[in-house]
Amino acid sequence: MTNSDKRIQTRKSLSHYYNASQYRIDTWNRLKNTARHLAAGSKNSEQHRKHVRELFSYLSPVEIYWAFPGPIIFQQLTRHEELEEYEILSRKITRIAAALLSGEYRRKHIVLDSKIEMEADRDRAAERGANSEFEHARKRPNFEVLVVDGISTAQMDNQRTSLAAMRRDEDRFTYSPVFVTSFNDALIAISFNHSIQSVIIRFDFDLYAENELPVLNKYLRQTSHENMEEANSSDYGIILADVISKVRPELDLFMVTDQSVEEIAGKVGNSCRRVFYNSEDYLELHLNILRGVESRFKTPFFTALKDYSSKPTGIFHALPISRGKSIIKSHWIQDMGEFYGINIFLAETSSTSGGLDSLLEPQGPIKEAQDLTARAFGSKQTFFATNGTSTCNKIVVQALVRPNDIILVDRDCHKSHHYGIVLAGANVVYLDSYPLNRYSMYGAVPLRLIKEKLLLLKAESKLDRVKMLLLTNCTFDGVIYNVQRVMEECLAIKPDLVFLWDEAWFGFARFDPTYRQRTAMYSANHLRERFKSEEYRQEYENYCTAMLDVDSDNIESMLDARLMPDPDLVRIRTYATQSTHKTLTALRQGSMIHIYDQDYKSKVEEAFHEAYMTHTSTSPNYQILASLDVGRRQVELEGFELVQKQVEMAMILRQSIRTHPLLGKYFGVLTVADMVPTQYRESGIQSYYDPDHGWNDIWEAWEVDEFCLDATRITLFVGATGMDGETFKNKVLMDKYGIQINKTSRNSVLFMTNIGTTRSSVAYLIEVLVRIANELDQQLEDMSPVELRIHNKNVKSIVEEFPPLPDFSRFHDAFTPKNVGVVGEGDSRSAFFLAYDEKNWEYIDLDDGSLDAAMESGREVVSASFIIPYPPGFPILVPGQVASEEIIEFLRKTEVSEIHGYRPEFGLRVFTQQAIDKQQHREN
Repeated sequence: MTNSDKRIQTRKSLSHYYNASQYRIDTWNRLKNTARHLAAGSKNSEQHRKHVRELFSYLSPVEIYWAFPGPIIFQQLTRHEELEEYEILSRKITRIAAALLSGEYRRKHIVLDSKIEMEADRDRAAERGANSEFEHARKRPNFEVLVVDGISTAQMDNQRTSLAAMRRDEDRFTYSPVFVTSFNDALIAISFNHSIQSVIIRFDFDLYAENELPVLNKYLRQTSHENMEEANSSDYGIILADVISKVRPELDLFMVTDQSVEEIAGKVGNSCRRVFYNSEDYLELHLNILRGVESRFKTPFFTALKDYSSKPTGIFHALPISRGKSIIKSHWIQDMGEFYGINIFLAETSSTSGGLDSLLEPQGPIKEAQDLTARAFGSKQTFFATNGTSTCNKIVVQALVRPNDIILVDRDCHKSHHYGIVLAGANVVYLDSYPLNRYSMYGAVPLRLIKEKLLLLKAESKLDRVKMLLLTNCTFDGVIYNVQRVMEECLAIKPDLVFLWDEAWFGFARFDPTYRQRTAMYSANHLRERFKSEEYRQEYENYCTAMLDVDSDNIESMLDARLMPDPDLVRIRTYATQSTHKTLTALRQGSMIHIYDQDYKSKVEEAFHEAYMTHTSTSPNYQILASLDVGRRQVELEGFELVQKQVEMAMILRQSIRTHPLLGKYFGVLTVADMVPTQYRESGIQSYYDPDHGWNDIWEAWEVDEFCLDATRITLFVGATGMDGETFKNKVLMDKYGIQINKTSRNSVLFMTNIGTTRSSVAYLIEVLVRIANELDQQLEDMSPVELRIHNKNVKSIVEEFPPLPDFSRFHDAFTPKNVGVVGEGDSRSAFFLAYDEKNWEYIDLDDGSLDAAMESGREVVSASFIIPYPPGFPILVPGQVASEEIIEFLRKTEVSEIHGYRPEFGLRVFTQQAIDKQQHREN
């Protein structure tokens, strides 16, 4: 057996530490408590000492990936334990645990030495002055730099000292190096250590680590060297740079090589920020590290707005509130100034000069901020919006779709899309999502249905009119498409199809390697590179050969085939709209449009500009724009960390509810199997939380399944409580406990974790659910037989007697083109504006029998407006749509109190038969 084989066999598994950051902090806290008992001279000192050693053994394989406290201090702690210096041990461990929990070590240097040295350090700081440059330097943001190099401990110490010597008082940041000696250790480090902002890849390191994470195999498979053992060791650095750029694209990578610098730079130009030769200057390396972080830290518009706010100005323009003048002078509204503070008013201006910029024609800091945001989100262009994603959706649709174009739309998309289609005048083909009748919610649109509609339109010779496919990813309830698969197969049918992905709830996904692969911008980038490759061209030739046996005119045969686009014809044209304020740091209504369109410059730019001008205010809110700029800075520097913790909070919540014996009586967390039918789960995954397998299942599921589930959205089934979702939300969670949620269904409520969710808030929610369960237990015990019978009847009704979710029926013939065919595209614009004349519509009561009588007489009842129940929050009826019996039944049985477009005191607004006849005659 070779040495390499022996090393492979002796590798330990770190899969237990997938959520290493929180595991690490928890273990340090346990160590802190045990060390305190040991220092206090507890009777069970031997047992505590054994426990300390055990906790050291847990931390040992993890601590090599962090600079604080780092391997040197960790060795010192173990030495203190060996020498029975328990008081020193306890004091240092307590300080470390506090710094880790608070994140203080990321803001200043942490002193761990004796009390005397700590007091001396404070004296030195006092001598320099509290406001001195020295004190400022101690509070600068601190990050960690990963160094990958097969060197000895002594050499590591030498490099650490050399880099530290480069620090200057004027440096904006400070950093500490972390050293690893192997390829896999480097991947574990950047996956576990959120503090790493830069990576220095040297030329002499090994392949295998002492620790291994099975989940990392996914990233190894993404490289061109699937079998790393066959790769030349001189190529390890190039391959590592490529893999790291896929896992954490925001990191700055620097390569130090002993080979030809020019040759290496040509191979890693897209991955590495700079390539250095062996004898590089430490100062140059130091400056490049800081410059890389500075490029992400900069906030052009936020900085410009702060600078403007500090300038003395005279206001002879709009906005009396500017600089707070109208408030400060007031005798009655000064409390507004006291509440908000002065800065927000100093920054309130209508000026586009003086260092500021115009959102409608950005040339300065707004343009630079949008360009930096495009870099962060992987788009070609990014545009800010200050009035929400509803406006973003209308801008994109208006820019790309013309009257009589055909657009395929997810029927249960946000209402702004439906209104956008009305404004654009497009013919719409609505796509039905798979229903989840038991929970009164919809999933997503199966790819087979999308392909079927496109193939039917092709058969009807209408493919030239098909402009766009519009889908919601992820859905409100967390169902996520396989974006690359959808785009690839649709482009095989129509190579220039435009995709609009509504990612209102998915802005955070870019900053997690698991989620990223199902985002629009990542998929667009990935597919473009794939279609350009020689490997794909060979795949396509093999595909064409195989397809010779498939009848391309037989739609069923085409539906069963995995379709591939022609690399010589395909164009990547992808748009994503995001409600940044929903999932990332931004003020309310702060949103973004991300574009990756190969034809944008040649076909879209002018139309997009006009649509943007149409829907964007000439008085945008500067505070919202500044928050978008700052939010971009945050995700580029700590998005990976925040999203990891967001997912972790969701998993803790899922685990706590599922394992608590009392909560299981009344509540249930809906799993992947509950939300995604079996035929769409190729991986066979049932649940993301599995005590036997942990998190590893998620990788295969997210890679291959047609749909997967966003773990950060926890749908809680509450049917066993006897309360519907709306009652549980309003009367219990909000009114009694102040817990705010958004979405409900007939028998469920939706909890969403975000980058601001804390462990304390998760603990509070669990505490509240336990209280509710205890209260229900007591109520049931005290119920009379009659009350218990009523309660059980309510439970049965909520759990078992649910109205079936209706599909889209069809457009009335009066609102379809002459050659409509079997696809049934409709003209909702004509119907929408026909209803502007009150003579063309009437009200029909939903419950007095008149509606039933009209339908039984053979009349086709046609909606004159959008009817939108909340929940689910999308139109059950659109203008021009025929009201089916299933839709009417759903409206009658739905128990939601908010239905837009429907006034129960009047009834359903429908077109008169005379108006329908006139419209039909006009169309003919």
